[in-house]
Parts: sequence; C-alpha cells; structure tokens
Amino acid sequence: MSEVMTGGCACGRVRYRAEIDSDEAYLCHCRMCQRATGSLSVAFKNIPRAKVQWENEPDRYRSSPIASRGYCSACGTSLTFEYPDGEKMDLTVASFDDPARFRPKHHFGVESMHRDWLDTSGLPEYRTTDYRPLVERWQKATGRVPD
Repeated sequence: MSEVMTGGCACGRVRYRAEIDSDEAYLCHCRMCQRATGSLSVAFKNIPRAKVQWENEPDRYRSSPIASRGYCSACGTSLTFEYPDGEKMDLTVASFDDPARFRPKHHFGVESMHRDWLDTSGLPEYRTTDYRPLVERWQKATGRVPD
C-alpha cells in the first residue's frame, strides 16, 4: 500500500511530497557519497521520479560524469542522487519529515565501507536534552529546548 510522505531541507526552502510503496531503503558507502554528504555513509530511498513532486526544486550539481545531486543552496542539506537519464532517483532518508518508516535492506559501495561505524550498539548513549551546555544555549536563543 502506498503512502504520500513529505520531506525537505533543514531550512524549509526545498520541500517535496513522495509516493512511497515500501519501507525498503539502502546505505551507500561509496567515496562519492561520503564526500558529497560529509558522512561515512548515506541512507537512500530509491523511487520513481514520477512519484516525487517538488514544492520548490532543489539546486543540483553534477557530482560526476554520470550523476547529479540535489541539495539546498541555502542550508546545504543533501537531498538526492540522480542519473540525468534515469527513471528512478534516490532521496536521502534523513530528509523525510518522518524517516522512521524506512529499514535498510542492503549496503552499496562496500569497497569504501567503514565497518567500525556500522554496529555501535555497545557505545554509551546520550540524549541532547541531557547535555546542559546545549540546552542552555538553545533556551537562551529560542526560549525552548531542542527537538
């Protein structure tokens, strides 16, 4: 059963609606994605282009001879990976307003995978609201605690 989900960039300038048919997503570890996102991997949801409607189109840059990436030039949020002639595209899972639906089904670009960062379940965990310096700064700036 398909569901329409919304998403966009951190500042809200670029927004989209996407018709999602499954919870399957994947992690890409290739060096291109690492460099483009500044992360060790990026979670993507692959969907047909026709199932994405942009309220405001993202900016795009040609990240290689075969692909481009959508992003927001105002806040820098990575939004897409696209082959210019492809019928499908990838949306970054983190750019969805509610990314909790998605589940990773496979890894891609494993030649550049940093395995020490995959299973971090044994590391200590901290909530942002438990870190007083952050909470105090946030309250001073906005009058509330961070989301």
